[in-house]
Amino acid sequence: MIRAGRRHLVRTLADLAAQQGVTHRTYLNSQQHQAPGFPAPISSSGARVQLYDADQVDAYLTGKPVPQLPDQDDDQDLLDRRECAALLGVSPRSWDVYKNDAQLVRARLDVGGVEHWPRAAVQQFRANRPGKATTAGRPKNSGDMVPREQLLDRTAPLLDADPALTAAGVTDALGVHRDTAQDALLRLRADRMATLMDTDALTPQQAAQALGYPPAQTRRATVRAQAVLRARRAAPYLAGVARELHHAGWTTTDTAPDVQHPADDHCVAVLVLDGPGAPVPALVWDERAGWRTATSRRHPLGRGAAREVTPVATGIAPPPAALIAALTA
Repeated sequence: MIRAGRRHLVRTLADLAAQQGVTHRTYLNSQQHQAPGFPAPISSSGARVQLYDADQVDAYLTGKPVPQLPDQDDDQDLLDRRECAALLGVSPRSWDVYKNDAQLVRARLDVGGVEHWPRAAVQQFRANRPGKATTAGRPKNSGDMVPREQLLDRTAPLLDADPALTAAGVTDALGVHRDTAQDALLRLRADRMATLMDTDALTPQQAAQALGYPPAQTRRATVRAQAVLRARRAAPYLAGVARELHHAGWTTTDTAPDVQHPADDHCVAVLVLDGPGAPVPALVWDERAGWRTATSRRHPLGRGAAREVTPVATGIAPPPAALIAALTA
């Protein structure tokens, strides 16, 4: 990091080359900056651009003892991308999302061609970001800080930035319950894996690898992705049934039902029959058993619902006309 008050002393490798009166390429080829005893970079470990402290370099070049840099943290220390991520306890790719926050954009500084942020600005962001208390994680006894309908949209950019994102990382960033975060990650990963499986003819494992998802975090997603793919392939059939039931006057709209996954390896869909003269309150399609009736419009998949239903028609995907005929009979 760049210690407080030392920004004017920052030197790049190009600066060091100019100091020696050689080109940047010549300096890199000479590897002078890698000679024994040469001061270590002040950049974080693994940083692409290496920065150095002028006082240390000048002392080395003149044969003087290399001075130690201050070791006490200061609010005005300047932190690079990796150091900011470490301060927040997140991955650098997650920081690439967080840094777009308005207060961090205003605080950003370019030093030697590298983005830096004052330690104080990062600490303030950590304390004030949505869903955060003064400590990490969701405030105790609080509800989720993100509305359910916004959860996937808010989680998706975090997963884009860090394919190895964990539920703890989502909880830390958004202030939601860990189980809520885990469900969002499962749904997003499975959906994206299913897309690659369909378009590129990949296995679930190959799709997870292509997306950069660690194996330890994709065991459930691997199973769920296969169910998502089956649901997509069943969608045209379910849409056709919805249209025919609407045409029969049993539903007020012809909206196709959403396929649900009560278990990761299972697909079901519900059609609420809310039209006048509908023979039953609702129909449930199960990829394993076909169609059945449901006695409740509000809770067709609720506890005990499976014991109160009647199978309809035969087969997993009977033609809509056969389904209507069976219900009429």
